[in-house]
Amino acid sequence: MTDPADDPKHPLNTPEQPSNTPEQPSNTPEQPSNDPGQPGGAPEQPAESTTDPNPEPDGSRLMAVAVAVGLGVLGPGIAFVGGLGVWFADAAVGGLPLAVSIVLTLIVGQYVAFAGLAVAYLGWRGFDRAGIISYLGVRRPSLKELGLVVAGWVVILIMVLVVSAVIQFLGTETASNQSAEVAMDNPAIIPLFIVAMFLVVGPCEEILYRGVVQGRLRESLPVAPAIVIASAVFAVIHVMALTGGISGRLTTVAVLFFPSLVFGAVYEYTGNIVVPALLHALHNAVIFTILYIGVVYADELGGTTGGALPLPF
Repeated sequence: MTDPADDPKHPLNTPEQPSNTPEQPSNTPEQPSNDPGQPGGAPEQPAESTTDPNPEPDGSRLMAVAVAVGLGVLGPGIAFVGGLGVWFADAAVGGLPLAVSIVLTLIVGQYVAFAGLAVAYLGWRGFDRAGIISYLGVRRPSLKELGLVVAGWVVILIMVLVVSAVIQFLGTETASNQSAEVAMDNPAIIPLFIVAMFLVVGPCEEILYRGVVQGRLRESLPVAPAIVIASAVFAVIHVMALTGGISGRLTTVAVLFFPSLVFGAVYEYTGNIVVPALLHALHNAVIFTILYIGVVYADELGGTTGGALPLPF
C-alpha cells in the first residue's frame, strides 16, 4: 500500500486552494489611496489659483473683454433706440403724461435693453431658466448680505464725499443728470423714481453689468481686472444720461466709477446678484430723497439742491 506521503496526487498532499478573495502577492505595489493625506496616497493636486482661477490664452481673454464691452455698450444703444420710440409715440399723441412717459422709458430702457439683453445673451449661450438663475446668482439675500448692503452704502457715501471734496477743491466742473433735472422740475414725480430704483433700475442694470458683463469677464480674468473693467464700462455708458460739457461729463463719469467698484466687489463676494441690485437701488434712492427734500423744502433750507449729482442711474 502506497504511503500517502509519497503520492503527490493524493488529496492530502494537494496545495491548499486560495480563498474567494485572493491575497495580493507581497511584491505587488500597493495601490495609492484616494486620500492625498494618507501615506502612499495620490499626489495632491495643486490648489486653484486665487488670482486667476481660469487661466486662458491671451486670445480668449481678449475675446472675453470684447464680448463684455460689446454687451455693455449694446445695452444703452438699445435703450437709445427705445427712447426714440417713446419720443415718437409722445409726439404722435400730442404729448404723453409725464408719469406714462417715464414708465415707458423705464420699460424699454431697462427691462428690454438691459435685463432683456442679458437674458437673451445667456439664452443664446444655451442656458435654460435654471441655468440663467444659477449663472447670475439670483437668491433671497441673507441677513448678513442685507447688512453688507448697508455697509456697502456707507462705503460708497464716504467715497463720494471724499471725491466730491477733491472736485470742489480743484474747482472742476461736473455734469448734470437728465433724470435729476426732470425730478427737480417735477418734484411730485420723485417718489416714482425712488420706487423705480428698487423695482427696475437696480435689478436691470446689475443683471447686465455685474451679472453678465462682469460674469463674462470672470470666466477668463482674475477678480480685480474683471471688476475694474466692468465698473469702467458701467461708468462710461452714463455719458448718455448726462448734460453739460465734455470735461464735466468726464468728471462725473469718474465719480460714478467708485460706486460701481463697490457694486462689483459685493457681487464678487456674495455671488448673489440681488445684493448689488439692492445696494445700487439704495444709493440712487437716497440721492433722489435728498433731491426731493432740497427742492420741496428749499425755502426752509435756504436754497435748492444742485443737479450735478453722482447718480449711477
